[in-house]
Amino acid sequence: MRRLYSAIAYLLAPLYCAVLLLRGFRERGYWQRFGERLGLGPALRAESLWVHAASLGEVQAAAALVRHLRQQAPEAQVVLTTATAAGAARARELLGASRVEVRYAPLDLPGAVRRFFDRVRPRLALVMETEVWPNLYGECGRRGVPLVLASARMSERSARRYGMLRGVFAAALAQASLIAAQSATDAERFVRLGAAPERTRVVGNIKFDFAPPQGTVARGRALRARYGGARPLWVAGSTHHGEERMVLAAHEHVRRNAGAALLVLAPRHSPRFADVAALLGEAGAPFVRRSREEPCESGTQVVLLDTLGELIDFYAAADVVFVGGSLVPVGGHNLLEPAALARAIVTGPHQFNGPETARLLLERGAISIVRDPQELGAKVAQLLASPEARREMGSRAQRAVDENRGALGRLAALIAPLIP
Repeated sequence: MRRLYSAIAYLLAPLYCAVLLLRGFRERGYWQRFGERLGLGPALRAESLWVHAASLGEVQAAAALVRHLRQQAPEAQVVLTTATAAGAARARELLGASRVEVRYAPLDLPGAVRRFFDRVRPRLALVMETEVWPNLYGECGRRGVPLVLASARMSERSARRYGMLRGVFAAALAQASLIAAQSATDAERFVRLGAAPERTRVVGNIKFDFAPPQGTVARGRALRARYGGARPLWVAGSTHHGEERMVLAAHEHVRRNAGAALLVLAPRHSPRFADVAALLGEAGAPFVRRSREEPCESGTQVVLLDTLGELIDFYAAADVVFVGGSLVPVGGHNLLEPAALARAIVTGPHQFNGPETARLLLERGAISIVRDPQELGAKVAQLLASPEARREMGSRAQRAVDENRGALGRLAALIAPLIP
């Protein structure tokens, strides 16, 4: 079955590489160090501790784990791999001072995986969240590299998809020394796919151990002074195709009720910045682009956040935060960043990427779920009109984060015996 999987992977690899190269026209990072995706790149002088975080969101969560590894094994070389240009850029920004080697992960092709292992020489592999790669996992088993799925999660949709090739993925999961699941539901799904129950543990979500980077609040105040001043300000973060139109429709409602309100619109993927700018032009909404340092005047309705790494600073500047990927069936994005900053949070109904987190915050009264642009506009306008309601929601969100910290410590205790 794995040979069949590998044959299909080889057939699809040229198409995947072509897609990456096309993305490079919008995001040049995809053209850089392309050989790393084929397992090439300079060889390390010593064995490494390897962490894989697929994209920007996983990189954010992995940062605390990487810092812990640096503390526990200060002499070891830590390698962090990612699959996206935005993830690689964010990793260098977060971890550049920590002497961490940042690379692209290899395609899950037998040759690329072998070349990667020959060069990186991992003595421990930690894979964040939901990344199951049969050839990569199989190489860990072949070389005797302990493999940990850290803060592992598995949506029901992903479980069904993996279940279509259960034999392949069961063999891959059998290579894991530890599956540290976010919840009991996640653990059950991994076991259902073939993971060993005795090596599957529930440790919680290490995203709850997130602490805003130093200076975030101060940078938020500065951004508020520059862009918002005394105006009500709300942020729509990590939005996807189709969602920006909904957000703009909601903003029309907000402006009818809070005429001076300013929207900061932050698309999830940088290749879409130009498309969203064009959409704003078509909508006739006066806007400025953050990347151009354009002045925000009284008539400006929208700030297009077309830079990377600043979303959390704008969360700190906001009165209300909408977390995207949730009005469209993407599955939702990180609710815990604005929660840790005690923001009032609004989000959509599609939360299958992190249902337990969304459920917890909803039960605590720390988020509001809206289902369409009309509900979004009404809820944002209501919160902007009530500082007391915003403070109460934000306080509940921050308490929920604080009370659920500790997953990183539990994970660290489990992986300590695996660090050579």
